[in-house]
Amino acid sequence: MGELAIVGGGIVGLATAMTWLESRPGTGVTVLETESQVGRHQSGHNSGVIHSGIYYRPGSEKALLCREGKSKLEAFCNEQKIPWEKCGKVVVATNRNEVESLERITERAQLNGVEFRRVTTDELRQLEPSVSGVDAIHVPETGIVDYRMVCDAIRGRIEELGGVVRLGCQVQRLEAEDSGVRLVGMDHTHSKQEFNLQARSAIVCAGLHSDTLIRQAQRSVSRSNAASADTKSDEVRVIPFRGEYYELRPERRGLCRNLIYPVPDPAFPFLGVHFTRMVDGNVECGPNAVLALAREGYRWRDIDVRYLQRTLGYSGFRRLVQKHWRKGLGEMDRSLRKSAFVSALQKLIPELQASDLVPARAGVRAQAVRANGELVDDFLFGSTPHVTHVLNAPSPAATASLAIARRVIEQHQNQNPSV
Repeated sequence: MGELAIVGGGIVGLATAMTWLESRPGTGVTVLETESQVGRHQSGHNSGVIHSGIYYRPGSEKALLCREGKSKLEAFCNEQKIPWEKCGKVVVATNRNEVESLERITERAQLNGVEFRRVTTDELRQLEPSVSGVDAIHVPETGIVDYRMVCDAIRGRIEELGGVVRLGCQVQRLEAEDSGVRLVGMDHTHSKQEFNLQARSAIVCAGLHSDTLIRQAQRSVSRSNAASADTKSDEVRVIPFRGEYYELRPERRGLCRNLIYPVPDPAFPFLGVHFTRMVDGNVECGPNAVLALAREGYRWRDIDVRYLQRTLGYSGFRRLVQKHWRKGLGEMDRSLRKSAFVSALQKLIPELQASDLVPARAGVRAQAVRANGELVDDFLFGSTPHVTHVLNAPSPAATASLAIARRVIEQHQNQNPSV
């Protein structure tokens, strides 16, 4: 029987395995990942930003863990010689109606300990000559990195410390036992044979599948044990939102020197379309946020009818649509019409033309939604016997991953004193 099983080979699962092994080398940790590589989904399809923590509610898990995780991530990249850059970003109010929201961001920045400064329009033009705005702040400590490289480096460190990363292993059931937990699933590397793995405990970092696994785990325990389980997860369902990107043609990359962000809508946990210079020199533009029609729905034609029916039938999703249908239609419009996407980007860079953009990749964000229709705006954790579950870990989870790992392990030990 292994010491610890971790479900999910994204950056949070990998960081958790590495953090555990660094204090307990050789204790028998196995990471189970469905795909043939680590970091294939949210971790490898994000914008590559090392976030400062400027946006998040002071005292929230996001605010605290982003700040802690940022410094740990930068140190890890330096140690592993992973290329990264502290390039800075500007957050731009494009009209007077956004200035009040920009003020709220500066208040949060001060409370969260983020380095920033308010800049004049002339200073904004010096930082980003192509940008148009009436007010802005500059955040010099924001950075960029390739998170796929980070995931690969963490995997290497796990194996150095005696851990095992098993690829192609899809966990389908978690069965609590007196002595620990049994993980049952399909091994896609061996002609889809079923596998059984026993461990003293488990941590689930399954992203888009996290709500499915905790509900299955709750059903599998006895009625007496279920009463002691953390049932906050009953209130949430993970909804997949696809974010689509364009990128600037090489000859037009000069339109964006570093990172250019709009003032986000405080009622919506998405940051709006923005410009991001990547560590390889590409400049990405986006993303929007539309409902994905499958868990891993990276394209409109990726449709899982059964999953879509469950999503549309969820009361929380229907209430979410009632609250935000106008914004949702706008996001769909930008997805279906390039001209609408360009118009949104032109608020920041007016001289941008549709011919400057070429289609790029897409990502799918796992976003927890409560039964009352509220988008969960913080990291969220839950538990079942012998198992700790990461239920909501959207952006800035990649930045915060090493701090999330510390936080999850502490909760796991508190709830499982014998591990």
